[in-house]
This record gives sequence, C-alpha cells and structure tokens, in this order.
Amino acid sequence: MSEINRVLKTFLGYLKRPDLYPELGRKIIKNTVNRGNAFKGKDKTNSWASERSVSQTEAVSRLFGLDISEFRNGYADVLKTAAQREQDCPVKMGGPGALELIYYACEFTQAKNVVETGVAYGWSSLASLLSLVKRNGILYSSDMPYLAQDGDQYVGYVVPDNLKRSWKLFRFADKESLPKIFAENSVFDVLHYDSDKSYNGRMWAYEALYKHLKKGGVFISDDIGDNSAYQDFCEKNNIDTTVVEYEGKYIGVFIK
Repeated sequence: MSEINRVLKTFLGYLKRPDLYPELGRKIIKNTVNRGNAFKGKDKTNSWASERSVSQTEAVSRLFGLDISEFRNGYADVLKTAAQREQDCPVKMGGPGALELIYYACEFTQAKNVVETGVAYGWSSLASLLSLVKRNGILYSSDMPYLAQDGDQYVGYVVPDNLKRSWKLFRFADKESLPKIFAENSVFDVLHYDSDKSYNGRMWAYEALYKHLKKGGVFISDDIGDNSAYQDFCEKNNIDTTVVEYEGKYIGVFIK
C-alpha cells in the first residue's frame, strides 16, 4: 500500500467512526503544528538511558527478586504457538517485547487488575494474562482500531481463547479508552504503556495512569528513548526508575 493510499484509507476510516473524531483532531494537530513533539529531548534521554540501562534479567532480579528463566521454560508451548500465529497472520503489527518483565511484574504484585495501552498482536497482553489467570484477574487494554488496513480482526491474535475470559479490550484512543477503564476499575497493580509515542501523548497518559497505580504497583513504559517524556516525568515526580535495554531500545520500569 502506497503512503498516499494509506493516509487516505486512514482518513476515510476515521470519517466512518464519529466516536474517533476527537482522536482525528488530535492526529491532525500532532502531524502539522506539533510535528517535532514526537522527538522532543530524544538525544538527552538516550544518553541518560544508556548510562543507566541494565538487562531484562538484571532488572527482574533487582526489582522483583525473581529469575526469569522459568517463564520461557514453563510456557514454551504457549509461546511457540503464539509465534506461529504471528507468522501466519496476514497483517503485520508489532512483535513481542520484554515479556518476562511484564509477566514477573504481575507475579511480584500478585496482580488482579492490570491496564495496558497498545495491543497489536497481543504479546504483552499474553504475558499479563498468563499471570492474571492464576488469580482470576482482569487485563484492561486500550488499543486504537487499525484504520489503514483490515487488521482489527487480528488484534490480540496470539492470545489463546482460554485466556480471553480475563481480558477487556477497549478499541478507542487512550484519551477515550482510559476514562472508560477507570470507570470500571480505579486501582491497578501493574500499568504497561505502549501506545501514543508523542511527548505530549505520553505525558498526559503517564499522569493519568500513575494516579491509578497502587502503592507498591509496577509502572512499565516501552520505547522511552523516543523522546524525554519518561525521563521528565520521573524527574518531576522524584521517581527512581530502572531502565532496561532490550533489542536496542529502552524500557522504563519502577515500583511506586
């Protein structure tokens, strides 16, 4: 699909969904007036993250006192099936991230309520659900519809059916999804952010999510090297954060 066709199809998709008009307005502003917002402070934060980053193994051990090796061994069949489903999927979306970090954050907190932003194939969802199902917990997910391609039916594609009873998926932008989620549940054990990558979008979501994280809960944000939003948020709130280097990118994680 050419870039022009992709943009046109996305725009037409928005026009068919009046509930997404607020996000369309935000997208237009973000891609015109605020184009530089996505990379604000990027160099500063990449230097900061590089100096303090640790491996996922070290982070899980340091923060949670746990060994990550059991995850891959214990769920080998589930992960193999999920990887095959991703390979077979006709629509390409984001691949798996630091799954152990998410899973062991849920194990550490004995999570019963988790919220995430950004789903795609559902790898992070799968990691959370594998822990939550042990305690009859619920995962609340916010994910925008895939308007430029016929991908909606494949959102969460790697999540097996037996885990979906513990999953509530909200198909709106975060500014619409999160208030709906917080109306259903107000306190969460683990928060995982992986959606709007702009500086302003992150700062809004970080503030909104942080208010609903319990004391002792775990906050995780992917791709913090895109701009300085995560670093600025942590410094503003005097948060001592751990930075994880994973496949050339940085993830921020802290215990509240």
